[in-house]
Parts: sequence; structure tokens; C-alpha cells
Amino acid sequence: MNGRSLTTGIAAGLIFTLAGCTTINPYAEEQQASNAAKGAGAGAIAGAIIGAMSGDRSTALKGALIGAVASGGIGYYMDVQESKLRQRLRGTGVSVSRVGNSLVLHMPGNVTFTIDSTSINADFYQVLDSVAIILKEYTDTTVTVVGHTDGVGNTSYNQILSQQRAQSVASYLRSQGVQRQRFNVIGQGELSPIASNSTKEGRAQNRRVEITLTLIAVR
Repeated sequence: MNGRSLTTGIAAGLIFTLAGCTTINPYAEEQQASNAAKGAGAGAIAGAIIGAMSGDRSTALKGALIGAVASGGIGYYMDVQESKLRQRLRGTGVSVSRVGNSLVLHMPGNVTFTIDSTSINADFYQVLDSVAIILKEYTDTTVTVVGHTDGVGNTSYNQILSQQRAQSVASYLRSQGVQRQRFNVIGQGELSPIASNSTKEGRAQNRRVEITLTLIAVR
């Protein structure tokens, strides 16, 4: 069997096996292919190609398996973390998005803070407590906290406000035992709107804090 056929056969076999790996979408409550399986399939292909370049069947198989485990492990780690965050944050007004192998928590400003304030709303501490629990369980991620404002008012003021709001969220999470060195805290002010500032609804969407969790190590 030539190298190309060997690569195709190994990768196809692994992907067929991994196709059976599904997870439950925590919102839709239905089965879907897990990101771990998708990642493992991609890793298998890459590993098989590298291994097949040597022209040796056993090396190609070994490369495929190593690629599958490495890529699948990353996907699985983030899959489980995503599922737990969605379960804990359901009904709180905070949404969770998956961007590749990163997770983004969207915290609307009207839920997190009162207007022009950097003090966290009293009833939002419980939400941040839930986030802190997951962050302490899954320690192999950086935690980037970014504050955003609408486009109303002085640009310099908005920049400072966004930075202080992001710092308030980060400080509280650290106070709950999340390691300080994992954090990046950024104020974006009015620079990154997600809606039009010409409407009340749009301005409300732009006032927000986002937490991005990015994998930094695989155990």
C-alpha cells in the first residue's frame, strides 16, 4: 500500500470511529458531534500524514493516534468546561459562545452594573461565584476580562469606565480563589461596538463585560 492510500485509510478509520462520539447540546438538549471528536478527527489526519511521510505503516498509524489524542484532548477539556458553564449560567442573562477552542462569556452591562457605576450589582455576585467555581476546576486557561461601553459621552471617560468595570469583575473572581496570574484585564471603551449606538437597544448591547477563556496547557 502506498503512503497516500495508507494515510487515507488510517484517517478514515479513525474518523469513522470518532463519528460516534457525541455530546448533548446543553441548550437544544439534543445530540451533536462533540468538539473533541471533531478535533480528534483533524488531529488524526494531520498525524497520519506526518507518519506516512516516512513510508512506514506502523509510524503512520502511531502518528494518527497521537494526533487524535492530542487534538481530541483539547476539544474535550473545553467541551466539558463549556457544558458546565452553560448549565450554571442558564437563566442569568449571561451567554456562552464557543470560538474555536476558546469560550467567551458575554455579560450585559445592565445585568452586571448600574449606569455609570463600577460597582457590581449585588445580585450578580452569585453569578460570578458560579463562574469562579468552574475557573478553579479548570485551571489550564487564561482569563481575559474586557470591559466595553456605548458611544455616548466622553471617549476618555468611557475608556476609564470600561477598564474599571473589567477590573471589578476580575478582582471579585480573584477574591474567590482564581489565581491572579491567569488574568488579563482590558478596557476597550467604545472601540468595539456590537450594535448601533444610535438606538437605545444598541447602546445597551454595547455596554458589556466579556470573559474569554483560552487554553494555555494540556494536562
